[in-house]
Amino acid sequence: MQLFIEKDYLAMSKKAAQIFADEIRKKPNLVLGLATGSTPIGTYKELIRMYEEEGLDFSQVVSFNLDEYYGLTPDNPQSYNYFMFEHLFNRINIQRQNIHIPDGRASDIEKFCREYDKKIESFGGIDVQLLGIGVNGHIGFNEPADKLILGTHLTDLTDDTIQANSRFFDSPDQVPTKAITMGIGAIMKAKKIVLLANGKSKAEIMAKLVNADYVTTEIPATLLKLHPDVTVIMDREAGAKIQNS
Repeated sequence: MQLFIEKDYLAMSKKAAQIFADEIRKKPNLVLGLATGSTPIGTYKELIRMYEEEGLDFSQVVSFNLDEYYGLTPDNPQSYNYFMFEHLFNRINIQRQNIHIPDGRASDIEKFCREYDKKIESFGGIDVQLLGIGVNGHIGFNEPADKLILGTHLTDLTDDTIQANSRFFDSPDQVPTKAITMGIGAIMKAKKIVLLANGKSKAEIMAKLVNADYVTTEIPATLLKLHPDVTVIMDREAGAKIQNS
């Protein structure tokens, strides 16, 4: 696990974007695993800048998103589908047919989840997976539990996650209680993983992740310690307790 503590959010975002840009230039038909939430927005802004100013070409890139709230339509401003088009896809030259996001309105969830995993496999798996981390250590919406599901699945969100995500809604009551998420298996199969963390609220979980000499499903992110190519990038606020430990 490679660890970088950058001076601020902007520096963290630029470092992450550079990793993705380098990989796209090496392999134009790169398969990306993408994340949502506030953390990757800066990375997406920098990738858009690279597209506009440096000619970074997304025309052959394939993307798979980690998750989507269950029950939200793609045009709902709180959906992750809406988020991705707003913050990235509408502003780069990625092809619509190469964009894959879990369908929060799928009628047959089990069938949809199986097909989502098969589609990832049909592209040879994910080359570079972008991850954030929850305050409880979740990656995607793989929440702390006695056991973790390998494949894409419908999951119940924990109270911690609902509370953390309530800042994007008018009230906690409006936050969906379920989500479709890629499982820990698909994430761990990615050839390269980039995990981002920023802000004081992530300091405690990042110290646990980096300092832990064990893996546990109670902190799903610790499973990344078993992966051969993980880069962790955070700002000083998120890294504060690592530096002091």
